[in-house]
Amino acid sequence: MLNHSVRMTDKNDEENESGVVVATKPKTQRPPLYKVLLLNDDYTPMEFVVMILERFFSMTHAEAFEIMLTVHKKGVAVVGVFSHEIAETKVVQVMDYARRHQHPLQCTMEKE
Repeated sequence: MLNHSVRMTDKNDEENESGVVVATKPKTQRPPLYKVLLLNDDYTPMEFVVMILERFFSMTHAEAFEIMLTVHKKGVAVVGVFSHEIAETKVVQVMDYARRHQHPLQCTMEKE
């Protein structure tokens, strides 16, 4: 019996070393995501912040109001998570719009 087991192992080893190349699919990684953050200040009106969230983040009025309250109470809130390019675009849009309306609102992004 013992010899038979050795032969089976030898046979399996020969099959494994037959030179057959097994193609493996490379694992594709998802691109990193970025959080877009809205920061509180003492000058930007709450209504303006709600409008920004509705306009640039497609939030309902109720969602935007909740996020605005979080920014107001905690000083910062995540308003969305996006790919790098989209997050960067949203930050620029919000900052440009706030400046055009003479508000010091700050919007930033950070890696999730």
